[in-house]
Amino acid sequence: MKSKGTNTNGVKIGLECHAQLLTKSKLFCPCSTDYHNSEPNTHVCATCLGLPGALPVVNEQAIRYGIKVALALGCEVQPEIIFYRKNYYYPDLPKGFQITQYDFPIALNGLVRIENAGDGGGKEREIRIRRVHMEEDPGRLVYKGTIDTAKYSLVDYNRSGIPLVEIVTEPDLRSPKEARIFLGKLRSILEYLGVFEGDLEGAMRVDANISVGGGERAEVKNISSYKGVERALSFEITRQKNLLRRGLVVKQETRHYDEVRGITISMRTKEFEHDYRYFPEPDLVPIRISDLVGEIRREIPELPDEKKRRFIAQYSITREHANALTFDINIANFYEEVASKTDAKLCATWVADVLKGELNYRAISMREASKRISAEDFVVILNYLKRGVITERGATEIIREMLDRGGNPDEIIRKKGLASIDSAEMEKAVLAVIKENKAAVDDFKAGKKEALNFLVGQVMKKTRGRATPQEVHRMVREKIGE
Repeated sequence: MKSKGTNTNGVKIGLECHAQLLTKSKLFCPCSTDYHNSEPNTHVCATCLGLPGALPVVNEQAIRYGIKVALALGCEVQPEIIFYRKNYYYPDLPKGFQITQYDFPIALNGLVRIENAGDGGGKEREIRIRRVHMEEDPGRLVYKGTIDTAKYSLVDYNRSGIPLVEIVTEPDLRSPKEARIFLGKLRSILEYLGVFEGDLEGAMRVDANISVGGGERAEVKNISSYKGVERALSFEITRQKNLLRRGLVVKQETRHYDEVRGITISMRTKEFEHDYRYFPEPDLVPIRISDLVGEIRREIPELPDEKKRRFIAQYSITREHANALTFDINIANFYEEVASKTDAKLCATWVADVLKGELNYRAISMREASKRISAEDFVVILNYLKRGVITERGATEIIREMLDRGGNPDEIIRKKGLASIDSAEMEKAVLAVIKENKAAVDDFKAGKKEALNFLVGQVMKKTRGRATPQEVHRMVREKIGE
């Protein structure tokens, strides 16, 4: 499979994405994976601490999740997997090796389609997936200061042994923005599968390989946020271009991204695969997985691209709204529940444009927001809007109030006085504004159209947004004409 499009800026980016799988226990031991709010080193045992004599036992659910991910990415699932030891020393790796996969991964040769970062016409680019394999997560180092200035660091082994699926792309990405778009799409697919929760701290970490102008590549390790990936790559492109511009050589090396300072720091000369002395894990036998593929394929739900096409066809909404609504499985489910009970097009506008905007402003997820504003509440708001009980401004105010303080639409309408005014009250407000703003009225009569907008704004202010702007516009013109 060839990636569409040409690389016009000489930048090549490949990503290694490590995603934690939502199993209840670790990859090779029964320790709980629910460690995020726990004290350090409380979810550990002899196996995940690498103590002598402790033996690994494979978590079957993790293997099934890995196969599901591979199938969703269109990969060729291999008949058999073998776990290997990847030998290196680091304080967060107590055994002195990581159990991973090498020659016999779960799958090869997949594909993810993303929106073209440089094109506004909805065209897509194909990003090839080289391989999908599984491995155990190391522990977590906590530096007292930055990585290059800390006098010491602490180690938390709660994360040690968490099952990871690693998704490795070909160097098909052309820009930092495109890398961020790819990661967003990958997160969306994994969350649709129900095997991953992106809101958890450290749920996905990325190693980014980047080269400029055909030179050597640098690997930036363990970037923990999507914005961080974009910023680290932007810095690295600038750094490498500056070296080349000065006639210097870009070394193949491993670098660390310092999120506080927004820079990458050299850690060590880049290792090669043979440096890790891979060999099959002697305590684990080969596992035949080909017999599971048919059953697991039937478990794969409707994925984002399929849902987007269905939303466009079933609800007659725009491609832009379909993109916004299907990116997050929780927003997609919320929209569909509301759309089944009211006007689907109106619902698309209010969920994709208004609700998502309010969530982004508050930096909260749809999962969290649904505890404060239910699909049933949203149906009530949209039905009131359609019937003219409230205005668009009133509907927005209700949504904001529910997200911030809870309550229900009827209570908020009464408490804040958001019910639309009748024509008699609106006429009274229009006549008062005309009387109070004779200069603006004269300007409008003289042909200054902006004067009309001013008068309409004054009426909206006087009615506290409870009048429909279109009706106010019509009535102001009518009364001035009289």
